[in-house]
Amino acid sequence: MRSGDYLEGMMNDYVGGKANNSKMRVPSKSSARLVAGLTFLQFAFAMYATFLLYYMSPSVDLGTKPDFTWATRIAHQWKHFIAQPHVLSTIQENALVIKSYSPQEVCEYEKIEFSQKKSNDELMIRLKTGLYNEVLDFQQKNFGTETLPELLNMKSRWSAHGPNVPKITVVLNHFKRKTLCAQLDSLLNQTLPFHHVWVISFGSPNELSLKRIVDSYNHSRISFISSSYDFKYYGRFQMALQTEADFVYILDDDMIPGMKMLEILAHVGGTEKYRNSVLGSIGRILPFRQKDFTFPSYRKFRSKEAGLYLPDPAYDITVERIVQVDFLSSSWFLSADLVKTLFIETPFTFMTGEDLHLSYQLQKYRNAGSFVLPVDPNDKETWGDSEHRLAYVSETTVIFKDIVQVRDNQWWKALTTGYITQWAVMHPQKIDALFYAHSLSEVKALAPLLEKFRTTPGRKAYIVVSGGHYCPCEHAVIALKWPQIVCKERRFKIFDLEMGAISGGSKSDVPIVQTVYSSMRGLLKMHNPSLIITVNDIDASVKSALKMAAEASVNQTTLVLLPRPSIQKVLWMANLRPAALPNWNRMRVSVNIITQNRVTSLQRLLKSLENAYYLGDEVPLSFNMDSKVDEDTLKLVGSFQWPHGPKTIRRRIIQGGLIRAVSESWYPASDDDFGLLLEDDIEVSPYYYLWIKYALLAYHYDPQVSLPELSSISLYTPRIVEVVKERPKWNPTEFFKKIHPNTPYLHQLPCSWGAVFFPKQWREFYAYMAARFTEDAKQNPAQIPKSRTNGWQASWKKFLIDMMYLRGYVSLYPNFPNQASFSTNHMEPGAHISAKDNVVKHDKSDFEVPLIKDDFSTILPAMKMPPASKLPALNLFNQPISLKGLKAAGAKLGQDVITCNRSELVIVDHHTGLPKNCTRF
Repeated sequence: MRSGDYLEGMMNDYVGGKANNSKMRVPSKSSARLVAGLTFLQFAFAMYATFLLYYMSPSVDLGTKPDFTWATRIAHQWKHFIAQPHVLSTIQENALVIKSYSPQEVCEYEKIEFSQKKSNDELMIRLKTGLYNEVLDFQQKNFGTETLPELLNMKSRWSAHGPNVPKITVVLNHFKRKTLCAQLDSLLNQTLPFHHVWVISFGSPNELSLKRIVDSYNHSRISFISSSYDFKYYGRFQMALQTEADFVYILDDDMIPGMKMLEILAHVGGTEKYRNSVLGSIGRILPFRQKDFTFPSYRKFRSKEAGLYLPDPAYDITVERIVQVDFLSSSWFLSADLVKTLFIETPFTFMTGEDLHLSYQLQKYRNAGSFVLPVDPNDKETWGDSEHRLAYVSETTVIFKDIVQVRDNQWWKALTTGYITQWAVMHPQKIDALFYAHSLSEVKALAPLLEKFRTTPGRKAYIVVSGGHYCPCEHAVIALKWPQIVCKERRFKIFDLEMGAISGGSKSDVPIVQTVYSSMRGLLKMHNPSLIITVNDIDASVKSALKMAAEASVNQTTLVLLPRPSIQKVLWMANLRPAALPNWNRMRVSVNIITQNRVTSLQRLLKSLENAYYLGDEVPLSFNMDSKVDEDTLKLVGSFQWPHGPKTIRRRIIQGGLIRAVSESWYPASDDDFGLLLEDDIEVSPYYYLWIKYALLAYHYDPQVSLPELSSISLYTPRIVEVVKERPKWNPTEFFKKIHPNTPYLHQLPCSWGAVFFPKQWREFYAYMAARFTEDAKQNPAQIPKSRTNGWQASWKKFLIDMMYLRGYVSLYPNFPNQASFSTNHMEPGAHISAKDNVVKHDKSDFEVPLIKDDFSTILPAMKMPPASKLPALNLFNQPISLKGLKAAGAKLGQDVITCNRSELVIVDHHTGLPKNCTRF
C-alpha cells in the first residue's frame, strides 16, 4: 500500500481525539482523500517544522530528550516509518500507543470453564493423604508446624500498620494468560501496599496488549519491562536482583493472590523462625526411596513414593499448617538478599526447573528452607492462589515425557550433590564410609578398599567423584569396573559433583572449595558416614574443603587421608565395627627408643621403622639416652630425619641404668596417648603400626567392647615360658590349634621386646613402682608364688609383672606360624644379655623370631580380629584361665599397696595412677 494511505489513517486516528473500539478505517485511494491528507500535513509542518525536523534526525536518541507527549508520539511514529519498512499491522499497533485507555477497556480475563479435578481412586487418596499425614506429623514433632492464626500471633519484625512497614517488590511474569488485570486488581487492594510491581514480558506474543494494560492503570509504582528475547523462567529472578526492597514476591501468571497475602507473607517472613526462608502457596515433596532402593519418577502413577503436590484438591489435601517442602511452584516470597543464591551454580538447564533450583541452592548455600503457608479455608483472601484451578492447569503443563525426564534428572542430580529432601530428613541414612576421588587416578587407588567395604556383609559405602573435566562419573565407573547405567539410575552408589557448575573455566581454587564443602556437607548430613576416605596427596584445596565438611558434621564423621601405597594394606578396615571407625584418628602412638652405645643396632632399628606403613598418621619419635652415650650414637640421633612426626632427643646427666632409662622414656599426655618402647637391639616389621592400630580400634576404641583388663599390645610372640626356672619351649600356634591356630591371645605377661603401653595403666604403673621400688628385689613385699621374677634385680619389667598379677591385667599377643611377629629381639650384649651378673645363658634361637612381611589380616581367624569375648587368656605361667580367674589369683595373693579382702582388687584414679580403694570384681 502507498505511504500516503498509511499516513492518512494514522493522522485521522490522532486528530480524531477519543479512540473507539472499531478497527482503523480502510484508507481511501481517491485523490480527494490524498489531497486532504497532504494539505493537513502542510499545515502541521508549518506549525511544528523546527521541532519535528530536529527530533526526526536518525542521530538523535528520543529517549534522552524531554517528553513532550503530544509531539514525541508523532516523532516516534515518523521516525520508525522513515527508518524502516513496516507492514500494516505494525503501523496500526504503533498508532494505538498514542491513545489512553482505561482498564475496563483493555482488560481481558481468563475463562475457566471446568470444575476442579477430584480423584475417586481410593488407593491413591489413601496413599497421598497417608504420606501427607506422615510428613506433617514428623515436622510437628521435630520442629513444630503452625496454623495461620498461630503464625500471625508470632512476633515479627514487620507490620502492615506499625513503624516497620516492609518494602515489597512484586514481579509478575506474563506470556499468554489473560490474568494480568486480576493480579493487578488484587495487588492494588492488598492490606499491605506493595512498594513496586514489575510486569515482565519476555518474548511474549502479547507484549503490546500487556503494555496497554499496564499503561491503562496509570500507576507510578507499576512498571512494564519487556524484551523480544525470551529469558525463560530465570529472567524474572534476574530482574529481581535489581530491587532495593526488603522482599521480592515473584508470581507466575496463574497465581491471583488474596488481598491479605502480602501482609501474611511479610509477617511470617519477619519472624525469627522463618526469616531465612522462601515462602509460597504451592509446593512439592520429592520422591521417597522404594523397597528396591531406587527412587521413582516424581510423576509415577499410583505410587506413594512419588511424593506430594501441596495443596492437592484432587485428593482433598488442604494445607492448614505450615509445611516444609522440597521446592515451591508458581510463587516465591523471599528476602531480596536470598535471590542471588539462585545463581551460585549454573542451573542443570535453563529450559525448566527454576523452582527446584532455587530451593536447592537456598538450602545448600544458605541453609534456607522452603515452606508452603497455611490458609484459612473459609477466607480466600488468605490464599496465595485464590483460583487454584489456574495453577492446577499450570501443573499439567509439565507432564510431557521429555519435560518429566528433564525434571527427574534435575532433582536426582540435586539429591546426589547435597540436597537434603524431606525423605532424607525423615529417613536419615547410616553408612560406614564415603569415599572421595578428585581425579581418575584417585578412583583407581581407592578402588580396592571401596570394593572391600561393598563386599563385606553388613557394610555400606559409596563414592563421590568431582565430575566435570576432573573426574566424570562415566570415567570413574570404568575404573571401578561398574556398568555405565550406574551413572544414570536413581540409586545411591556414586555421586558426581559436576565440578565446574560454579567455577566454569575459572582457575581459582575458591569455587572448588565451595563446591566440595557445600556438597559434601549435605551428603554427610544425609548419609551420616563414619568415615570420609580419600588419598593423602589430594589437592590441598579439596583436602581443606573435606576437612571443613567433616568437622561440621553433627555425627562425628572422621576424615581419613591414606597414602596410596598403604591402601591395599588396610583392607581390614572394613571388618571393624561401625562404632569403632570414627575413632580412626583419635589415638596417638609415639615411638620411644632407649639407646646408649650400640650404634649399629640403632641403625638397623631406625631403618626398619622407616620402612613401615604409618597410614598417614603423625607418629612422634623420641630418643632416650643415658649419660654414657657414645659419640657415634649422638651423631646418628642428631642427623636422623623422621618424616612422620616430631623428633625429640633426651639425654640424662647422671647415669640412671636400664630401669630408669626405660620407665622414664615415656609418660602419657592424654588418655589417647600410647607409648611404644623399643630398645635399640629390636627390629620391627613393616606392618607393626598396622597391627597396633587394628588392635586398638578393635579392642580399645570400639564402644561395644569392654576389655578394661587390656593394658598393652605386644609386637612379639615369645618362644619360651620365661617366668619359670626351666624356661620350657612354647608354641602358641600349636597350643591354640583347637580354637584357631592363629588366634591372638591375652597373656598376663607384659612384653619388653616391643610393646605399646596404654596411658591409664602406665600412670598406674608409675605410682605402683614408686611405692614398691627397692634396690634389693627380695625386699619387695610382692612375691609371686613359683615365679623366677621375684629375684630379678634392677628390672622395670618385674614391677610391671607384679602389678599386672595383683590387679588382673593382660597384654594382647600376636600368634602366627613359626612365631612370626611384628618385632624381634636380636639378643645383643647389653644391660641384661651377657651381663657379668647374669648367670642365665641365652640361646639366640629361643628369642629371635621372623618378622611378618605380608598382610597379616588374611591369616587371622575368618580374616579379621576375633571378638574380644573369643580371645583366649593365659596366666603368668602360660596356663589357660578366665579373666575373672586372673583377678581372683591377684586378690588371693593380697600383696597390693593397700590391703583388700579376697574378693576385692585395688581401684586407682586413672588420671594420677594413685590407688583409691578396694572394690569387688
